[in-house]
Amino acid sequence: MKRLALLALLALLGACAPQANTPANEPFARVQEPVAFYPHTIGLYWVYLPQNDPPNYPPFRLSVLGPGQWDGEVATQMRFSGRGQERIYYRRFSEAGVELLGFKEQITLTKVSYDPPMLEYPPEDLLRPGYRWGGRSTTQSVFQLPSGNMEQATLIIDYTYEVKGMSRVEVPAGIFEAYTIELTVSDDHGNSLVQEIWFVPHVGEVRTREGLVLIETNF
Repeated sequence: MKRLALLALLALLGACAPQANTPANEPFARVQEPVAFYPHTIGLYWVYLPQNDPPNYPPFRLSVLGPGQWDGEVATQMRFSGRGQERIYYRRFSEAGVELLGFKEQITLTKVSYDPPMLEYPPEDLLRPGYRWGGRSTTQSVFQLPSGNMEQATLIIDYTYEVKGMSRVEVPAGIFEAYTIELTVSDDHGNSLVQEIWFVPHVGEVRTREGLVLIETNF
C-alpha cells in the first residue's frame, strides 16, 4: 500500500493542471476573445516542451474543452496529451481561485480525486510576491490492474504554494514578467517534492511544475 500511495503522489505531481498528434508548428485559428486572469476560455490551448528538449521533439499540449461533470459538480475540462499520455483535468474557476477537483488518465483508466479540491491558485487579487496558500487534501486513486481488477489507494497530502517573487523569464514562446511560485507537496508516508512554476496573468503557466516550458499558444 505504501507503494500505491507513492504512485498516487507522483500522479498528482505529474499533473500538468491537446490535439495530441498535431505538430506544434501547424497553423491554427487564434482565439480573439478576452482572456481571463486565469485563462479558461473554451478553445484555448498551450503547447509545451521539457525545458532542455530540442524544438523538433514531440510536444505536449493542454487545451480547454469546456464544461463537464465531476462527481455531480460542474467543472471545466482541460485535456493534456502527448508522448503516450492523455489526461482530462476537472477544474473549478471562481472568485475563490482555481480548484482542481480531479483528473482521469484516459490510457491507464485511472481516476484521481481530491477531497477537498486542491487550491492551485488563489483569488487573483491575492496573487503577489510573498503570498502563501495551501491546505490538506485526501486523494483517492482508482486504477485498473493488468489483470483487469480495479485497485484503490488513498493518500493524505499537504501542499503549500508560495509566490517567491516576480522576474523576467525567457521561454521559446517569448519573454514574460512572471510570478515565480514554489510548490511543496508531502504525504502521510514521508514523501515530499518541491517544484517551481512560472505563471503569467492572462497567459497561464509558461513553466509548469514538471519543468515544461511554453513554446506556443493560440491567443
